[in-house]
Amino acid sequence: MKIALAVLFAVAPCLAHAGGSNYGVAPGANPSFTGKVSEWPVPTPRFARDPAIAPDGSIFIAVMSGNKVARFDTKTQAFKEWDMPSGHRPHGLLVDKQGMVWTTGNGNGTIGKLDPASGNIIEYKTPSGRGGPHTLVITDDQRTIWFTMQSGDKVASLDTPSGAIKEYASSGGPYGLSIDKAGNIWFCRMGDNKMGKLDPKTWQMSEVDTGRGSRPRRVATAPDGTLWVAYYGNGKLAKLDPVAMKVVKEYPLPHGDAGAYAVNTDGAGTVWINEINTDTVVRFDPKTEQMRVVKLPSTGVGIRKMTVDAQGKLWYMGSHNGRLGVIE
Repeated sequence: MKIALAVLFAVAPCLAHAGGSNYGVAPGANPSFTGKVSEWPVPTPRFARDPAIAPDGSIFIAVMSGNKVARFDTKTQAFKEWDMPSGHRPHGLLVDKQGMVWTTGNGNGTIGKLDPASGNIIEYKTPSGRGGPHTLVITDDQRTIWFTMQSGDKVASLDTPSGAIKEYASSGGPYGLSIDKAGNIWFCRMGDNKMGKLDPKTWQMSEVDTGRGSRPRRVATAPDGTLWVAYYGNGKLAKLDPVAMKVVKEYPLPHGDAGAYAVNTDGAGTVWINEINTDTVVRFDPKTEQMRVVKLPSTGVGIRKMTVDAQGKLWYMGSHNGRLGVIE
């Protein structure tokens, strides 16, 4: 394995229309959904988290405390791991259309790029040097990666061809983020009880107040452009209109104040959300406004992020029990 370090000056990012999963692979729909759940123990269960789909259908996982990236082959059900540079501590992870794996180096203030074929790793240092790079998404043209810096109170962009990074100051410990259909960056300011919006064309910031005690944690963009937000503070799923700049409706989750956390949508607009203090995942149909609770086969799961593959299957990583799962 080869490791290189790059420190680059900030430049303006190249913009692109974005939407969907913002994770390189467009999510599909699963009309034959049954609720079947399968799980596999990961090789290094040291706070594994944040799964992402690769173009070949395999699943990559950030192993934060183990300082590794893991790959799960869905055909052979075998795992492979790569060691990350010392101190990297990968938090978020995505795989671009060329199969490159991008990670947020939460421990050393970098963005990592892993080539799984060669094992080569490059780290791109953030201008401020630390800041706790957290969650990341990629534009449809694969040109720009946007990521939050939770401890640095910033949102940042990385130009994928050059690795150049630009930072934008905010507040409230920016956490989850997504890209709306107009290309605007929406991010959860959990500590401020607000959703932040950054217009990449003008670099102007604006916000939507989500209410006292809401603590928005993660956000996903549906195919119709609607934003769905997990309210960690009061156990609700919120529907946000990004054009009108307002929360349209809030839906209490089945277990109440149980820590609404990960949220995502499939290709048909179905919303998935979990309550981290329960071993369940909720499937929400926006058309009927009905919720279905899927009970997981293991206990003490601790889902922090979920992703939808091209067939509409939902993949999750149990950070607390070290098990990768899929619901289909």
